[in-house]
Amino acid sequence: MHAPAASVAAHQHAPPTGFWRKHVFSLDHKVIGKQYLDLALVAVVTGMVLSWLMRIHLAWPDLPIPFLAKLSPNGAAGGVITPEYYLSLMTMHATIMVFFVLTSAPFAGFGNYFLPIQVGAEDMAFPRFNMMSFWTTCVAFLVLISSFFVSDGPALSGWTAYAPLSAVGKDAGPGQGLGQTLWGLSIAIFCVGQLLGSLNFITTTLDLRTKGMSLARMPYSTWAWFITSVVGLIAFSVLLAACILLLLDRVAGTSFFIPGGLVISDRLQPHSGGSPLLWQHLFWFFGHPEVYIAILPGFGIVSHILPVFARKPLLGPRVLIACMAVIGGLSYTIWGHHMFLSGMNPFSALLFSVPTLIITIPSTIATLLWIGTVYGAKLRLQTPALFCLGFISVFVSGGLSGFFLAQPSIDTYLHATYFVVAHFHFVMAVAAMFGIFAGTYFWFPKMFGRMMNETLGKWHFWLTFVGVYCVFFPMHYLGLAGNVRRYAAFTDDYLKPLIPLHRFITIAALFTGAAQLIFLYNLIRARFWGPPAPANPWQATTLEWSTPASPPPFDNFGGHPPAVYHGPDEYGVQGTAGDYIMQASSEPEPARLAGR
Repeated sequence: MHAPAASVAAHQHAPPTGFWRKHVFSLDHKVIGKQYLDLALVAVVTGMVLSWLMRIHLAWPDLPIPFLAKLSPNGAAGGVITPEYYLSLMTMHATIMVFFVLTSAPFAGFGNYFLPIQVGAEDMAFPRFNMMSFWTTCVAFLVLISSFFVSDGPALSGWTAYAPLSAVGKDAGPGQGLGQTLWGLSIAIFCVGQLLGSLNFITTTLDLRTKGMSLARMPYSTWAWFITSVVGLIAFSVLLAACILLLLDRVAGTSFFIPGGLVISDRLQPHSGGSPLLWQHLFWFFGHPEVYIAILPGFGIVSHILPVFARKPLLGPRVLIACMAVIGGLSYTIWGHHMFLSGMNPFSALLFSVPTLIITIPSTIATLLWIGTVYGAKLRLQTPALFCLGFISVFVSGGLSGFFLAQPSIDTYLHATYFVVAHFHFVMAVAAMFGIFAGTYFWFPKMFGRMMNETLGKWHFWLTFVGVYCVFFPMHYLGLAGNVRRYAAFTDDYLKPLIPLHRFITIAALFTGAAQLIFLYNLIRARFWGPPAPANPWQATTLEWSTPASPPPFDNFGGHPPAVYHGPDEYGVQGTAGDYIMQASSEPEPARLAGR
């Protein structure tokens, strides 16, 4: 169950002394966690700017954007975005956000920093693998961004990179030459980094737990990172293999995804025997678990934070853990609902539709547990709690639209429309971002020893909460009206009456993006000039709040590993000095707990 020898081995590396080993090529999981979060911050700003460019073009398709002409003379001559360059912006926006923000920040960023501390370990099981995982991910990001500066521009085949468009090379048009090759190479490198990280998370959780830290006593965030790492270990292995096959089709003349007799740009492609559907199967076998790789850490963060501010234990803790495990397992059975329009046999579509509906059950149960936890509680409406409540709201809003898309007959109409854009942005992107914001405001005092400004945090929440609903909720109407989601302009067809709504969404998107400047200002200001944080500002119970300093020392606990005596959310306790008992406290647990 526990392995003290492994725990000692995990910290055989000495404390860093030089600048490079301390801040750049660090083996300390806390530094690596910060590096992941900083990379995600750069990535989210990049992705947000790309989304602004797309929205501006949709609202005002003839408006020139001056600097784009310098970045891409062919794709945006005179600053006006061409349809091909619009698809490139969409592809890069989605790729950056899905891989380098929604995967990197809540899982690799917060998980790297806090999972070892929450289980009472001094570091990750494999510190050098941990360092390699970050720098591999960083290289993947740089390779992807470099595609903006190649002659034919970045990839334009979407973040799904459907074959044969993505597999045949430059014959397919602009963005299908070197830019698409760099896309495939970037994602393959990213998969290697995530596999290293997943192995590290699993081993650390199973082998390096401190005395008394049974599986039942692990915090919910630790459980979420552990389950996510198991899901990712399988999912990224499949995507890595798929990307290697795609690159071989592009540069080595193989025919894994390219059928025989294919003519593109009046040229017979020198391939035979491949299947474009094979790429879809491989990609979505990764792609749907990826949805939960992005959202399950948010489940854990919300479940970890809500009891702190409700001052009562989480309702049904073992049920919640079971729900997250079931979601992780079921995520591998429903990839086919992304392929309802691929010519799938109707019986096969039914088989994928049923588990798609079933997976909503554990998600619904988890949501009810969160609502039950705050029901009747004296909730402290501080910024982390607000973002947790916002997470629940947007997750439910996005989940409800999923019922429509789970039906093959309805999905046939809605699949390629803005209805799907609204669905996955709510349930995956915005919900995951709210989880990231909640975790940032909650753990910032422990990571940097300073407090973020509470007033700015509340302004950030309310402006963002209202903004995302203004951006994405109208997209349901666009989808029902038949607005195809990858069109670059709607000026001369039946969608022309929808342009005013697109302009409203664009203005809302610019407004919501501007609201994030409040967060950036708060983050940077607090990082350097924020007031010193108390040792346990939220009166929380888990082990990260038991470290001797904020930020924690190199070995986390100052050479004195803690022993665990209690569960992760002993709140509302009667008969103690406070209303909670910390996990590392040897104080006997009173017989009666409020709210139980």
